[in-house]
Amino acid sequence: MKKNKPDNIVFDEKSNKYNASILPYASSVGAPSIKIEDNKSWKERGVSKVNKKISLKFEELKSDYEKLINDFKWNEIIYNSKFTFEPVIGEKYYLYTNKKSEYFLSLINPESWNKECVGEFSLNSDGKWLKST
Repeated sequence: MKKNKPDNIVFDEKSNKYNASILPYASSVGAPSIKIEDNKSWKERGVSKVNKKISLKFEELKSDYEKLINDFKWNEIIYNSKFTFEPVIGEKYYLYTNKKSEYFLSLINPESWNKECVGEFSLNSDGKWLKST
């Protein structure tokens, strides 16, 4: 016959010992009650914070991508345009269109003649054309 213990006594029947001192939680009647915290607001703040960081990174990548595409477009146009000189790194060059809507590169600035200037560019040491603002 098993001896009944009161509810407030922690007794392990397998080891036949009182084990209240080794439990990971309080077991006495006077111990604070175990309450499950509502972490919904913490989760919402975390999700909001992470989503904001991801959105900012996405916008940064999108901006970098658009800049890269724009650089690619201008470099393709300039390298396919007509010019009969070897450009010098760091010098300013002007891209124009002629009557046939063909592109040509020149050293002559737009104020010196009456041609339609598309933009001002310079060549960097990597061979990339950079558009001046």
